[in-house]
Amino acid sequence: MNPVAPMDAPGLSRRLCLGGAAAGVLTLALPTPALAGAQIEEPLIDSVRTALSAAIRNNAPPVPEFKDTESRLAYLRWLGEMSERLKKKLPDWPTRKEFLQTVWYESRRAGLDVSLVLGLVQVESNFRKFAVSSAGARGYMQVMPFWTRSIGDSDPSKLFHMQTNLRFGCVILRHYLDREAGDLFMTLGRYNGSRGKSPYPSAVFANQRLWVFKESRPD
Repeated sequence: MNPVAPMDAPGLSRRLCLGGAAAGVLTLALPTPALAGAQIEEPLIDSVRTALSAAIRNNAPPVPEFKDTESRLAYLRWLGEMSERLKKKLPDWPTRKEFLQTVWYESRRAGLDVSLVLGLVQVESNFRKFAVSSAGARGYMQVMPFWTRSIGDSDPSKLFHMQTNLRFGCVILRHYLDREAGDLFMTLGRYNGSRGKSPYPSAVFANQRLWVFKESRPD
C-alpha cells in the first residue's frame, strides 16, 4: 500500500507502470505486483477477531437486505451508476456486480462510507483481485498476511477471495478509525503504515471523489 498522491509523479508513474506490465501469458497467469506500506501487527479486540474469523468461515457473497422498497431501489440506482464507472476496470458484469455488492455490504457493515472504501481500493490495487505488493500485502484492499495469523488461520491465500479480502480490509479500517478516534487522516496513514504523513490519505481522498454517488431527484 504505497501512497500515490496526484502531486507525487514518481509514485504515480510506478503505479501506472505496474498496470502496463501485465502483458504476456505468463504475466497474466501470475498475481500482479503492487506496492504496499507496512501495516503494524498489533493485538486485536474480540469484536475485530470475531469479524475476521467470520470472513474466513463464510465464502458466500453477502446478500443485501432492505427495510423497504425505496431503500432497495436506491441501492439499485447506486449499483447501476457505480457499475458504469467501474466497467473499464472490471469488464465482466457478474464479477463487477459481486464486487460492488460485497463492497457496499462490507462498508455499511463496518460503518464506513462506501466511496471511501472504493477510493482506497483504487489506490491500493486499482481493483486487481490478485495484486501482491513487495511487502506481501494481497488483494483488492492489500491486506497483510499477518492478519490471518492473528486469528489462527495462517492461510494468506484466502486473502485473494473477494469477500474475505473486502471484509478484512473494512474491519481493519474500522478498527484503525476507532483507534484514531474518528480521525480519517490518521486512520488512512495507519492503514498504509505511513501514519502522520499526507501523500497516502491525500491520494485516497482524491480517488474517493470519483466514487461519490449523488442521486438526482425530480423537482
